[in-house]
This record gives sequence, structure tokens and C-alpha cells, in this order.
Amino acid sequence: MNVKDKVAIVTGASSGIGLATAKLLSKNGAKVVLAARSLDKLKKISEEMPDSLVIQVDMTDEALIKTMVAKTVEHFGRVDILINNAGRGYNASILDTNLNSFRELFNLDVIGPLVAMQAVIPYMQKQGEGSIINISSGTALMALPNMAAYSSLKRALVGVSLTAREELKDSNINVGVVYPYITLTDFEKNTLKAKVPEQEQDWSLDNPDFKPPDTAEYVAEKILEGIESGEAEIYVHDWMNQMSAQ
Repeated sequence: MNVKDKVAIVTGASSGIGLATAKLLSKNGAKVVLAARSLDKLKKISEEMPDSLVIQVDMTDEALIKTMVAKTVEHFGRVDILINNAGRGYNASILDTNLNSFRELFNLDVIGPLVAMQAVIPYMQKQGEGSIINISSGTALMALPNMAAYSSLKRALVGVSLTAREELKDSNINVGVVYPYITLTDFEKNTLKAKVPEQEQDWSLDNPDFKPPDTAEYVAEKILEGIESGEAEIYVHDWMNQMSAQ
């Protein structure tokens, strides 16, 4: 799908990958809906984006998510693209995983995107086309210590995405999933942690095979590629595809 003149909802648009994606879509001619909890941040961002719309939303609130989509269609008359980017990480061992925290993140990282998809799909079906991109994580391709909760949520999102892709293929609605690598954003800072680490990870001291983190702008380019190509799974690096086969 060519994004020019298309209406795109980007959740988690106030920072990080969401912000970089919103800027890139706008630069390429899309009319962007900036959706997040931080209203003041969104208003400032919107000033630099022509034809953008600010909608404050909590992606754990089903009613607000549906209202977000309804306001988009009311304002622009359509919705062509949904980028389910909002989410939060969780660093905890199996024994230390707090079940209430896990349930809260399940609502944010899995249920929220599903509700947004259910809200936009009927409009896209009427329009005869649409693109939905769900942001997973490289951790969904691995079995990393202390990542069981977060990885399982992102794997669940993959399952939702690829199943929806199969269900909607005859409606000309493309559903894809993006697997980011470690990205230079505030994601780690905002990640829930069962225990306070003794020291923050200094990635530069890792083994020689460690690959440096990506910028949010780089990941945004991959998201745009996913919209344009219609691929089912977008790995931000080719070597990540090999991880999924292990």
C-alpha cells in the first residue's frame, strides 16, 4: 500500500518507535492520527505534522480504543492503516512474575491491539482495503531468561496477527507483524522489573558477536516497508529470520 493520502492510526505515538513511525508516515504524505496517553506531548508533535489528529487513549481501555477509531473515521471519513505499537515490557523470572502485572500487560500488549483491530476491520472491509501492522519483539523469537512474560505476550500478538492475515486475505486487508531488535528508546526505562538490577546493562561490554541497538527511525523505515510490501513478517535484520527457525 502506498501511504500517500492514507489515514493512519499510530498508537504509542508520543515517543520512541511510535513517534518515529508517525513522523515518517507524515513525511510520506499520510494523514496521521497520533494516539497515546500523553496529551500535551501529542499536541506539540501534531504542530509539526500537517493534517494530523490528536487522540488521547489508554490502550487498556476497550471503550477508549473504540472511540479512538470512531473519532478517526468521523474526522477523516476513513481509516486505512493501523499501527499497533503501544506496549510495555516486563523483566521478571518465572518465579518472580507477578500475576497481576502479567494480566495488566496482557491487556495492554495483546487485548488492546486486538480491540483496535476489531474496531478498524469493518471500516476497512467497506473501503475494500486496509493495512494493519502489529509491533511484536525480537524476544518473541527467543527463549531469554527473565523474558518469559513479555516474550509470551509478543508471541501471542504474532498468533493474532498471522491468523487475522489469513482470515482477511479475501478482503484485501493486509496484516503484518514487525519484530524490532533492541532499539534506542525509553522502552527499557519504562519496562516493569520484578527486581531492581544491580547495574544497568552496558551493551558495549557484551561479547563481540553482539549487534548494536537500532534507532527508532530505522525501525520506522522497516514498518513503512511492511505497509508498502504487504509482507506477513518483517524482521528488522535478516539474521533475525534465522532465529525464528531455531
